[in-house]
This record gives sequence, C-alpha cells and structure tokens, in this order.
Amino acid sequence: MTPAASGRPAVRTRDVVFLVAAVLMAAVFMRLGFWQLTRLSERRARNALVIARLGEPAVPFAKLPRDSAAARYRRARISGTYDFAHEVVFVNRIRDGAPGVQLVTPLAPDSGVLGDTMVLVDRGWVYAPDGTTVDGAAWREPAHLDGSGYVQEYLVLGQSAAVLPGHPSWYRWLDPAVIAKAVGRPVAGYYVVLDSGAGEGPRLPQRVPTPPLDEGPHMSYAIQWFSFAAIALAGTFMGVFVLRGTLRVAREENHREEKVDK
Repeated sequence: MTPAASGRPAVRTRDVVFLVAAVLMAAVFMRLGFWQLTRLSERRARNALVIARLGEPAVPFAKLPRDSAAARYRRARISGTYDFAHEVVFVNRIRDGAPGVQLVTPLAPDSGVLGDTMVLVDRGWVYAPDGTTVDGAAWREPAHLDGSGYVQEYLVLGQSAAVLPGHPSWYRWLDPAVIAKAVGRPVAGYYVVLDSGAGEGPRLPQRVPTPPLDEGPHMSYAIQWFSFAAIALAGTFMGVFVLRGTLRVAREENHREEKVDK
C-alpha cells in the first residue's frame, strides 16, 4: 500500500515548488531593497554636489567648464541682448500643480569671447491654461540683461520632433541643434536659468527655482521591499515547518508499519 493510499501525509511537489518560489521571491525583494538604498546614496551625493555648486560665487559665463556635466548647477554671470524674435516656448511646464510654459530666449553676449554663439536664457514660468498658448510679447522685459543664474543641461528626449507641428516656436524639450537652426547662429552647449533676483517686476515671468534637494521616495521604497522579503521569508519558514512535520509523521507511520509487518 502506498503512502497516499493509506492516508499517510506525503511530500507534494507543489509544497517544494512553493518553498523554492518563496526563497527566490525573498532574494529578489532583498535585491530591490538594496538597489533603492544605492539610489538613495546616489541621490544624497548628487544633492551635496548641487548644494556645493550653487554655493559657489557666480563666474562669467565664458569661464565655465566646457563640459556640460561639469558646468551643471554652477552659477554664472551673463550680460547681453535678448533676441525676442527667436524666443522658444517650452511647453507643458507644471508649477505648483498649475499648467504653464517657460520662456527661453536666445541672448547675444556683450563679450566677444563666445564669437557669434548665442546663450539660451530660461527667463521663467508663465501660466497657460492649455500648457502651450501664451502671449510672449506681454512678458517681455528690458532687451538688455545683466544678471546671473545657474547652468542647466539640455534634455533631448528620443528621436521624435522637439517642435510641435504647426507651431515652430513651441518646444516639447530644448534641442540645441534645432534651436540653433531656427536662430541661424550656434548656441552654447548648456543654458542659463535666471535667478529670482534678476529683473523683478509684476509682468516678468516667475523665475524657475533651483531643483528640490530632497531624498525622494527611495528610503520608503527600500522599507517596502524589505518588508515584502520578510513576508516571503516568513512564508518560507512556515512552509519548512509544515514540511518537516509532514515528513516526521510519515516516518513515524512507516516505523509503526514496519513493526506491524514484523
């Protein structure tokens, strides 16, 4: 008589599969938890770098590092004349939950050290109910700028067009090659986001603040993944306990049957 036919508990394949799956899931969850902790460490290092760079004195734009990554978030002084005719409307910019745009204007520097290269200046955010349409002329400021700001890198997304069809000045993202072609002059390898103190006034765009330097959700995500791992391990231990009990009962019954047979 087989163990199943005699009603004795037996080790089932699905029990073993469950235990193996629980262990694998716990390992994956632990790995994800440590990955989030790594992301947190990287975020803290990035925040420290940004704070250090923003705390440095502003230098003339021409003296910034040529590499965009090395120049990012450094403070720069810049003076020159705006080219409002080729102003870029950076669409779908959300601020405090409200839709709007950012006005990015090419500027011809006063100094001749950049040659004919233009510098793009993010003058700030303007409310737009549809996230695209704004009267740029109503938000113009004095044609000559003498101010400062922090450097930001361009973000080119994918291979699709940066410019919205039918609207040559509306940009989904800032593509320097496309903007340079529209302006008819080369543009610098990064752009300047104006400080809040650069030209205050009631009809000026709201200057874009520096990025938030929080730690993000990485710690809470790490805790969640470690919690899932603990649950999976608890299930594993419970399964092992049940499986050992099953095997013990099976051995005891086999032992009794052997005594009866004798």
